[in-house]
Amino acid sequence: MCKLQFSFELKTQDEKARLGKIITPRGSIDTPAFMPVGTLGTVKGVFSEDIVETGSQIILGNTYHLMIRPGTDVLDLFGGLHNFMNWQKPILTDSGGFQIMSLAKLNKIDINIGAVFSSHIDGKKFVLSPEKSIQIQKSINSDILMVLDECPSLTKDKDKLISAIQISTSWAKRCKIEFGNNTKKGLFGIVQGGLYKNLRLDSLEKLVSIGFDGYAMGGLAVGENQEEMFNILNNTVDYMPKNKPRYLMGVGTPSDILGAVKSGIDMFDCVMPTRSGRTGLAFTWEGKINLRNAKFQKDKTPLDSNTTIRNLNLYSKSYLNHLIKTNEILASMLISLHNINFYQQFMLKIRKEIKKGTFNNFYNKYIDMF
Repeated sequence: MCKLQFSFELKTQDEKARLGKIITPRGSIDTPAFMPVGTLGTVKGVFSEDIVETGSQIILGNTYHLMIRPGTDVLDLFGGLHNFMNWQKPILTDSGGFQIMSLAKLNKIDINIGAVFSSHIDGKKFVLSPEKSIQIQKSINSDILMVLDECPSLTKDKDKLISAIQISTSWAKRCKIEFGNNTKKGLFGIVQGGLYKNLRLDSLEKLVSIGFDGYAMGGLAVGENQEEMFNILNNTVDYMPKNKPRYLMGVGTPSDILGAVKSGIDMFDCVMPTRSGRTGLAFTWEGKINLRNAKFQKDKTPLDSNTTIRNLNLYSKSYLNHLIKTNEILASMLISLHNINFYQQFMLKIRKEIKKGTFNNFYNKYIDMF
């Protein structure tokens, strides 16, 4: 196998749970994988070298936000985001499709043009077309690029979902053309269709006919409950190509990840480890811990006695509680790093359990803990 090309190897399965490896010129990614989110070229509050130490093999950046700041002129000057932020491992970039939904009041969609935005920074008008999205991702020098899609908010309106599939499919074709024949990078299609199996399968069939290097489930984690998300995954993931990575965008809690792995998903991203870290919420093998709670004021134990990254095992819950209550920025830095490390240890354990054929035991032990 040529390691200079983008490829995916499915190694083994434990029922639907999959163990695999994505190969890119910048390094391999063991799956199931969790990608820390670095929207603006930084995983908030954490040094790039510490992200590496956690075992993270890939991070996520955002096309829309990096287009606005620092802009493609700066990114081109550095040869992409890797050199700009001192991260030499793979990067996946969201296409800006999520911002079409989250900043809906600031844009209008035209299937023939793209999304016409007013910048959330200064109101300046610009067009994010499928071609432009791919061009920006090329300036970022992403290793995995996402097609531009319309990601609708949670709705039962089938007409809206069908329209989103039509727009997303049209844009996906244009993204594929703009992407060109680049075997060193991957281009992923994004499946839409809300919580309806027939719409999801229709969207997937259209994308498979175009042909992509991986397939993502979009339009989830937008307000539906966990049971609804698991149901649509269980009903549709089996139909995704087995020889391509499967990516669930914007998810989630450790229990969300467990349920999705059980359905056959390979890749995840979420801001939760760092966003929670900034609010004093830590993820541990005993579950979630709110370090703002007064009961930790005199607790001498660390969050994880086995973690030596930045000497995290030397900081007590009492000290973290003190930092939070005094609004010290070090609190969010330490807890965010701890959370990312926990997520990566969690993913490592998942991979080991799949390899041993004991994933269901691990699933049953932790599914209700988070």
